[in-house]
This record gives sequence, structure tokens and C-alpha cells, in this order.
Amino acid sequence: MTTINLNELTELQAIHKKLASGCHISEQDTTQWQQLDQHMDAYEALFASLGQELKHDSRGFFYFAADESTPNMGKTSRSFALTIYVLIEHFANLGKDPLRALFDEVIDLELMQTLVQMNKHLFDQLELFSGSELRKDVYGRMVRFGLAREVENGYQHLAPVYRYIDALMEVNETQIEGFEDTL
Repeated sequence: MTTINLNELTELQAIHKKLASGCHISEQDTTQWQQLDQHMDAYEALFASLGQELKHDSRGFFYFAADESTPNMGKTSRSFALTIYVLIEHFANLGKDPLRALFDEVIDLELMQTLVQMNKHLFDQLELFSGSELRKDVYGRMVRFGLAREVENGYQHLAPVYRYIDALMEVNETQIEGFEDTL
């Protein structure tokens, strides 16, 4: 059993509030990330006693595991997943390394408008009709959830986006396996 010294957990309230609201804490959140990294066992044990599972992704972020028993993603998660998917596809079509571009390139309003126009049938289903709506409704939330940060002229994705990339890869693998089963 892990001994928990609450005096060492100086960021406990801020960390719990952020994680409990569905946000991610990544290396850009220097103080909170260092606190979690240095006292991982104590935070893990404390949160477990509260019924919450702290996850540490080796790609540089922490989050609370969510109940994934619901097959329907919320509209917010669907909009994040769709945006990431069309960006990966867009960068690949330009001949770029899609993952590198996803994290290195600034996603500006012009690119958002292009994505919405090129994938109108998909974004219409989420009631996103313009680059401005994508910026406000999707990227505004991505910033709040720790998936992106605002930079000059747009946004840059942060490491927690890997959770959506992983999910997209799982869906893709499931579809390929299903296709192979029908052959």
C-alpha cells in the first residue's frame, strides 16, 4: 500500500479539478505535470480511493480513464475525432508525413475553412458549417480539454491528441478485420 503524504501533493486541488472535468495534463502544464510525474504513486492511490483511475501515457500526458462502455461518443468527441481524421487525410494527400504535420503545423482559419468545404457532408452531420464554427466549437474545446494550444495565427495540437489517433487506428483495424472475415 502506498503511503500518501498530502503535504507533498501541493497541486492536488488544481490537478483533480482539471482531470475530473475531462481535461488532460501534458508537459506544457509544467507545474501540474511535474507534480504528477514526481508523485505518481501517491496520486494514483489517492484517486483510486476516490473511484477514479489516473492514466499516464508515455507520450507525455495524464488523464482520468473514462467509462468507455458507451458505444456512442458524445458530439464533442465525435467532432474532435472527425477533425483529426480529416487533418491526417489532408496532410497525407499533400504528400506530408501526416502525424508530423498534425503536431508541427499551425492549424489556421484558412485551413479550417478548407477542411470544412472539402468534407462538407461529414461536418454537416455535426452541424459545423464553416471554418469559424470549427475554430470556435471544436478548437475552443480542444484548448479547454488540453488537446491543443492557441498560438499566433491558429492552434497546435498537443500530445493528448494521440488518444484520438489510437481510437481511429482501432476502428480502422476492426474494419479491416471485418472485411477480411467476409472474404
